[in-house]
Amino acid sequence: MHWATHWGYAPSTDRAPDWREQGACRDVDPDLFFPVGTTGPALAQEEDARAVCHSCPVMLTCQQWALDTRLEDGIAGGMTAHERVLHRRRQRRTAS
Repeated sequence: MHWATHWGYAPSTDRAPDWREQGACRDVDPDLFFPVGTTGPALAQEEDARAVCHSCPVMLTCQQWALDTRLEDGIAGGMTAHERVLHRRRQRRTAS
């Protein structure tokens, strides 16, 4: 399965390139970014996914997209779903 399918995106040739086309994950198996579980092999898989994210030229854009769209699953922009929830909570606390 192509990476774009997981992120709800289909590349088009009739417009300017999208930031996702620049992602370091574009040639990586998308399953890497969706570890099953939170212990053992899933933690190693999470580390591998984060390594891809941290080498990515659009990591911060991806991270902001994941936060803005309230992405519920997977690792995006170097953050897990749980980390995104915690980030939004911190933002709400500082906004009030």
